[in-house]
Amino acid sequence: MTCYDRRDLGLLLLRLGTGGVLAAHGAQKLFGWFGGHGLEGTGQFMESVGYAPGKASATAAGLAEAGGGTLLALGLATPAAGAAAAGAMAGAAAVHTPNGFFAASGGYEHAASLGLAAAGLAVAGPGRLSLDHALGHTADRSWMVPAALGATAAVTAVVVGLRNQRLRRRAEGEQESLFEE
Repeated sequence: MTCYDRRDLGLLLLRLGTGGVLAAHGAQKLFGWFGGHGLEGTGQFMESVGYAPGKASATAAGLAEAGGGTLLALGLATPAAGAAAAGAMAGAAAVHTPNGFFAASGGYEHAASLGLAAAGLAVAGPGRLSLDHALGHTADRSWMVPAALGATAAVTAVVVGLRNQRLRRRAEGEQESLFEE
């Protein structure tokens, strides 16, 4: 086996593992599979952590995770798939950041790992053991990498920024009065 063959096998394993985990998380949100809460329950959670409207936010996150994860696993439209999944994980990391880094304490470790792996695959490409390669890389052009990651970064910044504004307004409304009236 040559180094190039090992690289392709490594990318396949990374795509299958990362994509599979992301697809399962998305299926929890969208369909309630694997112990998930479906769109209704996930929508209520999303609303409670500042993503509004909750059901639309749950749908977007579920599609980015399930769709992006499935496409990553297949090695199809890899730049867009990786960018979408990375964006969803950035939104998840924003929720977990107050708890620190480690997942054991509710931190953003898991979301960051999945997001970085997805972004890394978007940049590195799927390798030869992929649908992108089999289809002549029609949905995996070099210009698509910065376009997909740039667009996703912009949308994610706006969505997380709006969430943070909602949380600040909510905290200001819940603040106890300093003086009795």
